[in-house]
Amino acid sequence: MKRKSLTLSLLTLALALAIPSTAGGQTIKGKIFRNRHKEENVTLRARIDSMGAVIGELRKEIALKDSLAREMLSIYEENDRRSAAGLYPEDYSPEITDSLLNIWYLHRQIENDKDDEGYDMDSIHFRSDVSDEVLRDRLENMNSFITLPFNETVRNYMVLYSEKMPAKMGNILGLCQYYMPIFEETFSKYDLPDELKYVAIIESALNPVAVSRAGAKGMWQFMTKTAKSYGLEINSFVDERLDPFKASDAAARYLKDSYRLFGDWNLAISSYNCGPGNVNKAIRRGGGRDFWTVYDYLPRETRGYVPAFVGAMYALRYSKEYGLTPNSAQMPVQVDTFEIKKNLHFQQISDLVGISVEELENLNPQYIKDVIPGNSGPYILRLPFNYTSAFIANEDSVYTHRAGELLNPQTLISSKPVSRASGSNTSAGATRVTYKVRSGDNLGKIAARYHVTVNQLKSWNNLKSSTIRVGQTLVIQKGGAPVSSSSASTASTKPKTTAASSSPKPQTQSGQAATYKVKQGDNLYNIAKKYGTTADKLMKYNGINSNLRIGQIIKIPPR
Repeated sequence: MKRKSLTLSLLTLALALAIPSTAGGQTIKGKIFRNRHKEENVTLRARIDSMGAVIGELRKEIALKDSLAREMLSIYEENDRRSAAGLYPEDYSPEITDSLLNIWYLHRQIENDKDDEGYDMDSIHFRSDVSDEVLRDRLENMNSFITLPFNETVRNYMVLYSEKMPAKMGNILGLCQYYMPIFEETFSKYDLPDELKYVAIIESALNPVAVSRAGAKGMWQFMTKTAKSYGLEINSFVDERLDPFKASDAAARYLKDSYRLFGDWNLAISSYNCGPGNVNKAIRRGGGRDFWTVYDYLPRETRGYVPAFVGAMYALRYSKEYGLTPNSAQMPVQVDTFEIKKNLHFQQISDLVGISVEELENLNPQYIKDVIPGNSGPYILRLPFNYTSAFIANEDSVYTHRAGELLNPQTLISSKPVSRASGSNTSAGATRVTYKVRSGDNLGKIAARYHVTVNQLKSWNNLKSSTIRVGQTLVIQKGGAPVSSSSASTASTKPKTTAASSSPKPQTQSGQAATYKVKQGDNLYNIAKKYGTTADKLMKYNGINSNLRIGQIIKIPPR
């Protein structure tokens, strides 16, 4: 009985404990499990989203590679079967080769180009205070020899160039004052439309030493094989792709040949961007020989090329209406040319004539080692007009001055091409641009994009660390550290006025030679001119070469 009673008591107690424990416990545990599931779901969703983004990037990369492969194969097939225009492979094999490289470059570069301006031109619709009717009327009133239809794509590029990048357009307008007369004379010689000169703006923003990642060089962005096929000389000392005069001549002949092939200027301009093979392919697919008919069948980057050309032309034609003003390009108003028939180093000219090596490089960028190889044939030297007399006066001695040092064969063989700045305003020094930091950016990535260093970015923006935040605006000097505008501008209009020529003559003590303490901006030519002697006499009297340092004491030889 006791055992039965104890059993019932224990059972009752167990039931009493079990009921609340089960009901309440299940409720509490259920909430805990649900909360955990929610947290896990959130975490999983975040991971899935992250994986989705990675997969999306990989798909884009695969699509890019597939697209590149298809383009290459189709060009090779086209070249094999001969084109719709009846060309044999050898008729444009240099351009086909260039096209393959340009496809790779442009596919890689197109996103970077958009980053530079910060706009996706495929999807954006710019707002403008200028109505579409006014834009359309202005376009029609330009009376261009090249057909310029008005549509949404063209409109966007018109607004982009005229309203969205005033700093860049200011640089371009400044350079136009020097380079456009060269282009106009060249295209007139070949009886080509004057408007074709704007192609150089789309190619390089008028930068004569621009270099693409694919190796295209110069203001007109020629690849090596195409350049040589159009007669441009490229060797260890000379790269005529960088010569604005000769490169413009080659570009004119290229565009003329393209027009003969396609019979449409917009297609000829497209061919300049992507090569005739791609244009021929688009014509076959589109069934017409008009740019807008084949538009959807052209490479993506080329679709925006002609509208960008129209936009640049419009912005320059109506620059005053938009308040766009030219920046100082620091290029001389008048230039003289000399035929050089002996080897000559820029430093020889600088020492005896007084012009800086940088100015010589700006006017003669084709001499990639600062050496004019006149021994192998006559070459042109361009000098600002104000240095003409000094060069003529020193011409007999300029070839022998330091020749053993500067023109030593061993030195010339081992010397490397001079590093030229490749910003859009090289002639005026560095170009200042701004960049807005985006998600995923870091200083290393931004530095690589603009071909500068992290330390330069820090210096230009007064950054104490490498930490940057999304939305922050960074200043970037494309092409390197900016050049002092005062030192560059004076050389373009009058002979240099240095500290040596403006400071009072030093006093001499009895029985002692006059001395002069070198200041910033001095060179031997200006010091010699001040004291009525020559740079050679100063070097011999002091036992020095032409390299001066600030604070150095120079003895002046007696007359």
